[in-house]
Amino acid sequence: MSPDAALALGQRSSRATRGSIRRRLVLLALAAGAIAGVLVYRHYWLARPVGAGPAGPPVARDPFAEPWTTRDVLLLGVGDSVTAGFGSSRPDRSYFALLGHNSPDDWPDVRGICLSAVLPNLRTENLAVSGSTSIEHEAHLADRLPSQSDATLGLVVMTSGGNDLIHSYGRMPPREGAMYGATLEQARPWIANFEERLGRMLDLVDERFPGGCHVFLADVYDPTDGIGDAQNAGLPPWPDGLAIHRAYNDVIRRCTEARDNVHLVPMHREFLGHGIHCTQFWREHYRRDDPHYWYADNLEDPNDRGYDAIRRLFLIEIAKLAEKLRAGDDSSQTVKQEAD
Repeated sequence: MSPDAALALGQRSSRATRGSIRRRLVLLALAAGAIAGVLVYRHYWLARPVGAGPAGPPVARDPFAEPWTTRDVLLLGVGDSVTAGFGSSRPDRSYFALLGHNSPDDWPDVRGICLSAVLPNLRTENLAVSGSTSIEHEAHLADRLPSQSDATLGLVVMTSGGNDLIHSYGRMPPREGAMYGATLEQARPWIANFEERLGRMLDLVDERFPGGCHVFLADVYDPTDGIGDAQNAGLPPWPDGLAIHRAYNDVIRRCTEARDNVHLVPMHREFLGHGIHCTQFWREHYRRDDPHYWYADNLEDPNDRGYDAIRRLFLIEIAKLAEKLRAGDDSSQTVKQEAD
């Protein structure tokens, strides 16, 4: 082979090598981009990290430094699986259990902050049933809550209405008590019935506690973080879901505003940003301080951190009664005006 031919062959070989390297680099870049895209998609759309440590707002310790009253007090749970504690890893980690007593491994910032620490004659009873609707809650109260002694003060904690909305997950046509998939117009009479039913339940609680009671009623949280895209949680699309959900919460708020001894627990507000979009930093309700998921695997109940947050929300509202109870004044009207 002549020197010129050898040089030409070498040049062609060099160009082929460089071309092969470029192709490999392009393929590697494409593969890396695809992997990065998958990881990004997984983190921001599929991952639901639960985080660790305390969850929810801090609870002031001062109100729990001294007893509130020596009266007989019944802490009564009413409602659905949230009050029943479904989704908690242990019975003593439900919000209802934590209201009465700290768990053995409770967080340091809430140790000693529980109702048994300030109510020496506290009793507890939980009538809540997982999967139940507000229709059933009215029946539960009528059938399972006996009239209490005049000496007993009732502290009633209640979650009601969530299952009315989410059942039957779009598997059947919507109806009252299982409204998933309904239009707002279709749901209007059921919403009106809920308001009347909730009023009857509160009347019944008052009747069964002749010695006085306070009801702490939570509104309904939204696992879609205010977006309403239930299909991204594996459920059928529900175009009017947010509007109906909002109407139910409006009913709950009106009931708390109309009665001096009924107090709103703002569960809906506190859980925004802790649902299926908790990792998406561009969302309105993104929680930079705790961008984690507070729900159990079934989407509709809290996990342990969610129950910690709910416990704190209830304690904050209940603690507003402390000074009146210490003063021996159980007038619900006075408490409502000054505490809220």
